[in-house]
Amino acid sequence: MTSTRPGDAAAGAGRYAPSPSGDLHLGNLRTALLAWAFARSSGRRFVLRVEDLDRVRPGSAERQLEDLARLGLDWDGEPLLQSTREPVHRAVVEALTAQGRTYECYCTRREIQTAASAPHGAPGAYPGTCRGLDGAERARRRRERPPAVRLRAEVRSLTVVDRWAGAYTGLVDDFVLLRNDGRPAYNLAVVVDDAHQGVDQVVRGDDLLPSTPRQAHLAAVLGLPRPEWVHVPLVLNPHGQRLAKRDGAVTLAELSAAGHGPAEVLGLIGRSLGLPGPVRTAQDVLAVFDEDVLPRRPWVVDPAGWAVQRAV
Repeated sequence: MTSTRPGDAAAGAGRYAPSPSGDLHLGNLRTALLAWAFARSSGRRFVLRVEDLDRVRPGSAERQLEDLARLGLDWDGEPLLQSTREPVHRAVVEALTAQGRTYECYCTRREIQTAASAPHGAPGAYPGTCRGLDGAERARRRRERPPAVRLRAEVRSLTVVDRWAGAYTGLVDDFVLLRNDGRPAYNLAVVVDDAHQGVDQVVRGDDLLPSTPRQAHLAAVLGLPRPEWVHVPLVLNPHGQRLAKRDGAVTLAELSAAGHGPAEVLGLIGRSLGLPGPVRTAQDVLAVFDEDVLPRRPWVVDPAGWAVQRAV
């Protein structure tokens, strides 16, 4: 649902950027509602981006947009298909390469995991195996497998400030910019495309907080501004695992088929956020939206029994 409100480009924008790998579930819908409410309550535009660089299920993107509209969310302009931006992503990497800020990497996933699990390896970090290869060795390795392209990181860690998590210091390794199939990697695309869309506020699940220092470092290398980050708690099942379709009726279509329409789903999400009721529409959420009452812990939900509680 494209917004008819004029929007203020100078005020920046918030965004929601789902991957079209399946239908949105309660956790996705809750995060989308929060991103929309944070943006609209602060006078920002709200934009959408379909992050279709990886696995795509036919029809998923269309259903996702329909579900957001059914909840009453509106957005400014047409949703951006990230795949249409691939030439720009590659041009950015070419420019970094010309500056000597990248290098080719021929490591397999197994090799990286083995190195990271070594006694002096940093968990989850790329150890820089291919950073110092000479031209002859690169040529030999290139004949064995196509390379990925990594950023030659200038720091080992970086502190970012999140609106909810506060100061967070995380790893910055030589992360991948282009995969060995030539496709842009997430950390590259998200930084470049947020800047392109004028996004200065990123509301997303707190499972993505560890990737934020890498993205902040890349933004600095590219001379792009850092957005304001708000990493919100996830939605979990009763076993403490991230909510998924295997947990039962968790998508809007499934819930509607079970007799729980969009208004009831919004009411459920509103209660999980501690908002005063009754909440039946997205505009109801916006009318009572108060960041100070929002819970900082995960929401535990049992789709089978509609039992809702906050994690302890």
